[in-house]
Amino acid sequence: MRNNVEIITIGDELLIGQVVDTNSAWMGKALSENGFSVNQITSIPDDKSHILTSIANAFNNADVVLLTGGLGPTNDDITKTSLCEFFCTELVFDEPSYENVKRIIHGMGKEMDNELNRQQAMVPQACTPIINREGTAPILWFERMDKVLVSLPGVPHEMECAMTNDVIPRLIEFFERPSIQQTTLIVHGYGESALALKIANWEEQLPSPLKLAYLPQGSYVKLRISGEDSDKEALKRMIDAEVEKLTTLLGNAIVAYEDIEPEKILTNLLKKKQLTIATAESCTGGTIATYLSKHPGSSSFYKGSVVSYCNEVKHNVLGVKEETLERVGAVSQETVEQMAQGVCKLMNTDIGISVSGIAGPDGGTDEQPVGTIWIAVSDATQVVSKKLQLGNSSRSRNIEKAAIEAIFLAKEFAENKK
Repeated sequence: MRNNVEIITIGDELLIGQVVDTNSAWMGKALSENGFSVNQITSIPDDKSHILTSIANAFNNADVVLLTGGLGPTNDDITKTSLCEFFCTELVFDEPSYENVKRIIHGMGKEMDNELNRQQAMVPQACTPIINREGTAPILWFERMDKVLVSLPGVPHEMECAMTNDVIPRLIEFFERPSIQQTTLIVHGYGESALALKIANWEEQLPSPLKLAYLPQGSYVKLRISGEDSDKEALKRMIDAEVEKLTTLLGNAIVAYEDIEPEKILTNLLKKKQLTIATAESCTGGTIATYLSKHPGSSSFYKGSVVSYCNEVKHNVLGVKEETLERVGAVSQETVEQMAQGVCKLMNTDIGISVSGIAGPDGGTDEQPVGTIWIAVSDATQVVSKKLQLGNSSRSRNIEKAAIEAIFLAKEFAENKK
């Protein structure tokens, strides 16, 4: 049986929408992958009574309580003093934590010149302090009645480092857990409901230890098969057998057998085949370029982009024919194909991607309603294109879906390129 976890995020900034809580999502995923079950996530203000009440309630319902936030050097951070009250202890000076604070401060080219920095090394006497590899606030580990509370900094990169290198390994050692395994498949070309109908018979016959989750992502669906069992090898064989059945059912609609972003599927393929790529974007305004360039090592395959919002740029820079723009307009198969061919030639790449359309919320006509978008992929000798009808949901949603669909089209093109 999985050990239950409750996550408590602390900070007024979370409740007023000034800061988006990304920590809980990251922690939930990491914990789930390591055999722990998050049964509640709570966001509370920087208020001692809220902190104490939330911790007490969490200890009644969970085996592990994880706090993020309220461990900085400022005077309004009250998490440590609240924890002292809850665990009936007091703050004491911790020399290793102080040395870590000095290391971090000196690494920034600064001196330890104020009392607030020194306060970072004050920890509740009842806890086991864990050095923060990325920041000055130590992680605080408490144990009570075979349960654990860990207080972590709210800065995402500090929290992620602490969870990965220290907290999760310690939790695994502290608790006995069953073998937890999961496999994620990326499926493209089916909406969630259509996919559910396609694999309904397979899903009904899924062995009892296994569970299936549909995770729709707009232009594609993640299928997560997970299970837990004391026999790790038997569980792996069971999941592998079900993945094989799904492959027979869905064929090329499965574009990846891991939890991976669409652009990584494409960029991994480009690296493997040693292909270069460039983009010509109109309505997506550089979104595809952002996807392609956001991961390390992108300079090995990605050469650049032309954001050709107006027809003048489409013609003068990308070489789209004036006659084409006058006759069929910017949102057309001919235009988008010439854009892809043009950027491929301009950047001297193996592949060019292009997109042009009406993202909304206005600009549509009866013939071309909002959400009408053309995408194309080209090399020096051939070009393929596709028309999307995305509807009038929202501008940002149409832009994102168009970009992802263009990436998938480029992936198919690259796979077939010799």
